[in-house]
Amino acid sequence: MAYNSSESRNPFVENAIQYTVAAAHATFDKNKKEALDKLLLQGLDITILGCNDFYSYRNQIEALGLPLTPEALATLPPFTSITFNSEESNGGNCKPEVAKTGLGSSAAMTTAVVAALLHYLGVVNLSTSSADQHQENKNSTDLDIVHMIAQSAHCIAQGKVGSGFDVSSAVYGSQRYVRFSPEVLSAAQAAVKGMPLEEVIGNILNGKWDHERTEFSLPPLMTLLLGEPGTGGSSTPSMVGAVKKWQKADPEKSQETWRKLADANSELETQLNMLRKLAKEHWDAYKCVIDNCSRLKPAKWMEGVTEPIKAEVVKVLLKAREVMLEIRNHMRTMGEAAGVPIEPESQTKLLDATMNMEGVLLAGVPGAGGFDAVFAVTLGDSSRNVTNAWSSHNVLALLVREDPQGVCLESGNPRCREITSAVSSVNIK
Repeated sequence: MAYNSSESRNPFVENAIQYTVAAAHATFDKNKKEALDKLLLQGLDITILGCNDFYSYRNQIEALGLPLTPEALATLPPFTSITFNSEESNGGNCKPEVAKTGLGSSAAMTTAVVAALLHYLGVVNLSTSSADQHQENKNSTDLDIVHMIAQSAHCIAQGKVGSGFDVSSAVYGSQRYVRFSPEVLSAAQAAVKGMPLEEVIGNILNGKWDHERTEFSLPPLMTLLLGEPGTGGSSTPSMVGAVKKWQKADPEKSQETWRKLADANSELETQLNMLRKLAKEHWDAYKCVIDNCSRLKPAKWMEGVTEPIKAEVVKVLLKAREVMLEIRNHMRTMGEAAGVPIEPESQTKLLDATMNMEGVLLAGVPGAGGFDAVFAVTLGDSSRNVTNAWSSHNVLALLVREDPQGVCLESGNPRCREITSAVSSVNIK
């Protein structure tokens, strides 16, 4: 790959291409390798497009005099040119940073490049048909290869082994995830020290990937909303560093808090899975409850409910809310002990108000917390109430939604129509 200057280099794209080509060489026989070499000699023309949801466009919306609503955001054409934070916010003459929404754009881009190129080179065959067929392929070797190569390329590009959840989500869609052992990428790290890349990729593909991935999605008739507060982002690495420092300084208290948080997270998963089960087994009663609760504040959800099944649905909904409040409490405790604003006071007020609205099941801060974003899970058609309320508090509700599909091939030119999947789009000629 040739570059005009060091500033134009993108380590995520560079590693994605190098690792993908190496994967083809590592898996092909002699005849296929010769065909591969002839194909590569023709060159690669790669176009990378970033979905709007990965980037902040609140400045453009405000400049147009439009309200901070999803409807205003939807007026922007797909794959609008990315924006930058002001130079003032980056210190003098420093190059402005891309204004992002913190949804793992580098992981999605790396995954998209790897998947598209692996498919183009014939290493994998990704289905272009229905979502049902994609579901059947969830555990296929093809997707696993995409995952292994994308994880390796992304980790090396960012210089560390992170959680890997963003790459795994880009590949497989919604899921419950437990990270792989960092040692599985020791081969990739060896490549940095000079080991032949083809040999490295062979070791990676044959390595013991011990991550856990379990099917998970929101129950029916629920919507996940993500809001961009626009109050200035938080530095995830520095916040994580502060929490780790606290863990070392007070291991007993930190382990207790961490255990309680983990237990609460597992309990919330249990309640949501229980709601999915109730929806599957008692759809009419479940739908009736969700429709009713979507128009009421949580304190009134149980009023007038007499049928046992409907009462059970409401009890599980209320239990999920109770557990979410526990999760938020543990995160605030952790932030206070570590000296970082995991759930800042301004966010607490907004989240409390959000959770008290009609039809809102949950609200919280995602990821490492801080000022970057807020989320809510709403019932039925109550989302508009939340987005309007957020707008009045200078919070822009994004268009992104929970997606169980993951990586997929798009037909036609994606710039001519809207793409709903939160994955970067890559065309290769």
